Amino acid sequence: MRLLPRPAIRRLAARITAVASLAAGAVVALQPAPPASAACADVDVVVARGTGEPGTLGLIVGDPVYAALQRRILFRSLKSYAVDYPASVLPGSASQGNTDLVDHVTAEARSCPNQKFILVGYSQGANVVDNSIGISSDGALVGGPITKTIPASVEPRVAAVLLFGNPIRAIGRRVTGTYESRTLDICADGDPICGGGLNILAHLSYGNNADQAAQFAAGKL
Repeated sequence: MRLLPRPAIRRLAARITAVASLAAGAVVALQPAPPASAACADVDVVVARGTGEPGTLGLIVGDPVYAALQRRILFRSLKSYAVDYPASVLPGSASQGNTDLVDHVTAEARSCPNQKFILVGYSQGANVVDNSIGISSDGALVGGPITKTIPASVEPRVAAVLLFGNPIRAIGRRVTGTYESRTLDICADGDPICGGGLNILAHLSYGNNADQAAQFAAGKL
């Protein structure tokens, strides 16, 4: 598949951000995830949204994936956390998300010793998750250097890692090592951000994979 030049990919990223914002007005049936609770739960679903993505956890991926997890994971309590970061094209955005994600998971693991985690990342949010589990997104579109990683003592409690439109794939990287068997990394055919394709709409299609992702995560709990 022919790879696009980096300037062209950056223009596509800007267009995707605009289309994602417009998509917010087109989706009316989606139920937003509830705000994160301070109380402990069986599973904390930690979501890093994509660049400029609207929605509680992210209209394109986070909200539908969380809803699918609620349907699939029965008899266990779930809560959600939206990673606090700019999700912008400015330098340092992904690294800010990396720091916030690791700080959140570390604090939650300390406060809730029986709680497990599902990490979800879409587009730039996938870069955030990559960094947090020790796979650098530096050099990828809207990526950045690793600032922190999830402590080794907490790593066994990360049940699943769900990645969509992961930009590191376009530069030949993927999740390997400790988290590999717990990771579902989906790249739609034609997606210019993760696969070097030419179809912008492919990068907005990952809500279609919500049930697949929820089934994968449920099997890892």
